[in-house]
Amino acid sequence: MSKQRFHDHAEWLRGDGPGHDVVLSSRVRLARNFAGFNFPGRASQDDQARVMELAKEHITGLGLDPGVVWVDLEALDAEERTVLVERHLISKQHAKGKGARGVAVSNPDERLSIMINEEDHLRIQVIRSGVALAEAFDQIDSVDDRLESRIDYAFSPRFGYLTACPTNVGTGIRVSVMLHLPALKHMGEMDKVRKAAKAMGLAVRGFYGEGSDAVGDFYQLSNQTTLGRSERDLMVGFERDIVPKVVEYERMARKNLLERRRAFLEDRVWRALGILRNARLMKADEAMEHLSQVRLGVVSGVLDGSGLTLPEVQQLLLFVQPAHLQKARHRQMDQAERRLERARLLREAMGPSA
Repeated sequence: MSKQRFHDHAEWLRGDGPGHDVVLSSRVRLARNFAGFNFPGRASQDDQARVMELAKEHITGLGLDPGVVWVDLEALDAEERTVLVERHLISKQHAKGKGARGVAVSNPDERLSIMINEEDHLRIQVIRSGVALAEAFDQIDSVDDRLESRIDYAFSPRFGYLTACPTNVGTGIRVSVMLHLPALKHMGEMDKVRKAAKAMGLAVRGFYGEGSDAVGDFYQLSNQTTLGRSERDLMVGFERDIVPKVVEYERMARKNLLERRRAFLEDRVWRALGILRNARLMKADEAMEHLSQVRLGVVSGVLDGSGLTLPEVQQLLLFVQPAHLQKARHRQMDQAERRLERARLLREAMGPSA
């Protein structure tokens, strides 16, 4: 994928917005389907192609954003599709799928992306930096309304919007935040967070959502059911009641570490920074773990004076990923070469050893 197509600084990595010390990003996603067509998993190749044509016509014809880029996934190689996954613009399922499928992305901010022929015909997503669910909802609601003025959605007066997965039936909405919770992990409190989330009908997933691990203490927290509640009710309850509590818990855990276990915290942070500044080989998961500790050091003040900023650290969360690393180095690499180049990239970015 060319550098002209996607910018290197997606909004969700900016490191600002309310609660940005704990919440990397807020995301609202809607599942929608065209009436009169089978869901993608049961659709014929001709139907998939027709949905692609209709989606492209309606999305590009609305002028949703002057910088919207249309991408045909069948025209991309595996690495280019993985770049989109790493940027949270498409899912792993979408990248590995078969048949006609695509994505429309607002460029350069990458706030808006619309997957075509993933599990549903349309998966509309808006992502913002920090706690910004209300803003994300307002944008996606406007996009959805404008699309619905041209598209006949699959809808039931009794059940609401019809989707491939029963858990999405109703509003079709998923509301989520990407959280960084290293202090809670250090204090041994993550099991309590998971149990509390489950009791409230929420899902706790890893960095890349469903089916991924929570590498580096990064977690996605999202609603699990959509039936019987309005989109705005789900969003408001999530943003006003749930997310602030999790943010407060992480900040309290960070404060306890600083006051009661400062030497432990400083050792973890500075040890991680030392490894990043000096290592000669680095796996992706290992890099995420160390960057997580460095990020904790930045937001807690432990690394004040180090010259590191939150946006710089968060950009590295992206550029240590395999496809982005190869994109940065302008060549294909095997796993051994990636470990070598990843360590070199991190040494360059982190500055000289203290």
